[in-house]
Amino acid sequence: MKFKLLAAILLLLSFHTVSAQEPSPSQVQFFETHIRPALVKYCYQCHSVDSGDVRGGLLLDTRQGWAQGGDGGPAIVPGKPDVSLFWEAINWDGYEMPPSQKMPSDVIDKFKQWIEMGAPDPREKQLLVHKTKISKADIEKGKQHWSFQSPMSRSDASIDSLIAVKQRQAGLKPAPLADEFTLLRRLNFDLVGLPPSPAEIIHFKDAWKLNADAAVAAKVDELLARTQFGERWGRHWLDVARYAESSGSRNVRYPHAWRYRNYVLDSFNNDTPYDRFIKEQVAGDVLLAATDQEWQNNLLGTGFLAIGLKHHDEKNPRKFMADVVDEQIDTMTQAVLGLTVACARCHDHKYDPIPTSDYYALAGIFHSTQTYYGTTRIGQNHRPGKLLLLPIPDKSSGPTAQGQQTIVRMQARIVEIDQQIRGVRGKDRRNLLNTKNRLLSQLASLNPDGTPKTFAMGVQDATEMVNANILINGEVDKPAQEVPRGFVQVLGDLNFTVIDGKTSGRIELANALTAKDNPLTARVMVNRIWMHLLGKPLVGTPSNFGVSGMRPDNQELLDYLAVQFMDNNWSVKSMIKEVVQSDAYRRSSQYNEANYLIDPDNRVLWRANPRQIDAEALRDSMLTMSGELNLERPEVASANGERPGSLALDAYDPHRSVYLPIIRDGLPAALDLFDFPDPNSTSAGRTDSIVPTQALYMMNSEFVTSQARLMAVSLESQYSTLNDQILYAFAWAFGRPPTDAEFQASNQFFREFIPSYPAVDAASNAPPAGSRPNRAGPRGRSSLAATAPTATPKNKTLAAFCQTLMASAQFRILN
Repeated sequence: MKFKLLAAILLLLSFHTVSAQEPSPSQVQFFETHIRPALVKYCYQCHSVDSGDVRGGLLLDTRQGWAQGGDGGPAIVPGKPDVSLFWEAINWDGYEMPPSQKMPSDVIDKFKQWIEMGAPDPREKQLLVHKTKISKADIEKGKQHWSFQSPMSRSDASIDSLIAVKQRQAGLKPAPLADEFTLLRRLNFDLVGLPPSPAEIIHFKDAWKLNADAAVAAKVDELLARTQFGERWGRHWLDVARYAESSGSRNVRYPHAWRYRNYVLDSFNNDTPYDRFIKEQVAGDVLLAATDQEWQNNLLGTGFLAIGLKHHDEKNPRKFMADVVDEQIDTMTQAVLGLTVACARCHDHKYDPIPTSDYYALAGIFHSTQTYYGTTRIGQNHRPGKLLLLPIPDKSSGPTAQGQQTIVRMQARIVEIDQQIRGVRGKDRRNLLNTKNRLLSQLASLNPDGTPKTFAMGVQDATEMVNANILINGEVDKPAQEVPRGFVQVLGDLNFTVIDGKTSGRIELANALTAKDNPLTARVMVNRIWMHLLGKPLVGTPSNFGVSGMRPDNQELLDYLAVQFMDNNWSVKSMIKEVVQSDAYRRSSQYNEANYLIDPDNRVLWRANPRQIDAEALRDSMLTMSGELNLERPEVASANGERPGSLALDAYDPHRSVYLPIIRDGLPAALDLFDFPDPNSTSAGRTDSIVPTQALYMMNSEFVTSQARLMAVSLESQYSTLNDQILYAFAWAFGRPPTDAEFQASNQFFREFIPSYPAVDAASNAPPAGSRPNRAGPRGRSSLAATAPTATPKNKTLAAFCQTLMASAQFRILN
């Protein structure tokens, strides 16, 4: 390790001479006679651009290639063969190059002589020049686009008044307000992602009779205060943040990703101001912190930049790093700005006034940032990574003799492997190295007393700050001119200070993203909030506010919301509260033929948009109805093992769905079938599909049938009459009592299957008031299973009835 560090230092001291001083004629002759032929014969097959698969990321077909080096750093230190990795490799001292057969000794001697004379190399690639087609005048003209101008709002405006103007202009008559049952179910699913209990329905109905507006306001406050709010709304952000617990591609596990997930959920529960939330995720490690807890929270936020998809089997380190940076830029700009800046990686943006230089101005910031994702060099994982050490340790039982003995055993095994590996080649050698690397990784995660260290994924400033070179067509071997680190020009300067050579520039970037003069950040977030509450966004392309994106259906309303958002300290909860108490949100979904002919897509919001509850809410609802849902937070993620994609991820777990393991290209079926977004990239919004496999899952899945059986057990254990059982089943499933027709049809269903069952009374307009449990039954599969009676015709019929409700369209639709 010390030799590699020394090599890097010497390279910095000598690089200017190497790159600027031209070889003498005699040196060129020596290179062409002895060195170039040897490189072509022994090295180019694996270490040239033409080889395709560049081994170790090391290129030896240019002077820049060996100077920059590969996985282990600079390959050659001019004048110093003893500290040159290339020299070690051709001598088979640790490295073995070429791997099939050692070079002849006379060739090795020529390489030593060449390095000692300063490694003169005439193979100089001329620096390419990128010529942009987007001028300064084009950028200034582009600022006239609606989304690049600051939002404006009248002081006397409101959500309903701004919508009413559009409705009058279109000649539309708004639908009436929704009834108490519809609104309560809508509020519960939108704010906490769970159905209201029968007790909640009764309480809300009673309050509604006294004062509907007051009942709504009180219910909204109660739902916003629940911890389930953060689990619901944090999941919305996790869609945008492309959260997952594996890398994709080779699917290397990210065992510490769950800390970022929990950070997000806590941030929404704490109503962290959105501008602060963004700053923590982009530059949390360089924000000032008064306490260790604040410092730890800031570090956890930077997981946003670390959890993205990575190709760990990429052998070229420069290509790997360029792709990591590209993924960070793409996610950040779409998530926060609603711009597709990554489209400018290979050429000027096709639609927006974003030149390629803007992309590489941002790229320099992230190339000056070290990403900590924490993987071990095992198998095809050529790109291992470190983790951030957190200042506050996890709760632990303290040091134990067993933990210390574990360390001793691992250390002894490493010594044993070092002895075994001598003289071993091929597959056996690779297996031993994999085992050693795994043990070293495990040792690094433990304190000397055997207790585990507390790690997280995230980022910090790198040790060396750099500006990025434009890469022609995005290819790492075609560098053009260098670009100073900076921001997207079309958004103005936003007080973006000149970045010095001591920091990456992420704090300046975070400040520019959250500046009140930034015309995009607030608009993009309130558009997402509106989408989750009203079913459709005001801007139909939530992650593209650029020229190729859609214009807002009501820009005055969007700007009003954006200004309100910033003026209320960027509070997500305050924005949600204002929206859900508006008439626009509280309207029914009642159909009107005349309105439909004018506005079939409901762009003027003359009624509520019927929509499907999402995958997590669907699964959580069934767990709630069965009494199985565990509302406690699990301690860690449940995706374990080196290859998480190979695990049975659909195993039973009673926790909320937000805590299920999210494995790229290996999602749990309960989520994947119902339009869960692809975590390989940032998600603008979910789709609502209706496909046969969904119906088949609801009819045949063991999970669904088991929840229906458990719900039937719970109903039987609490309510002695079929009348009550039907009423409470409808209350849980649909948030309302059955209509007379539904009640009679349900009664007929039971009578057909159980002829001895007597007819029951007609349905009342609410569940019986005598019993108001908060749950359908006791929590926990074991408790319900223990009390489950032997299956009877009536019990089986009740379970079938419960499953019929779960599989119905009404159960999945939010009116």
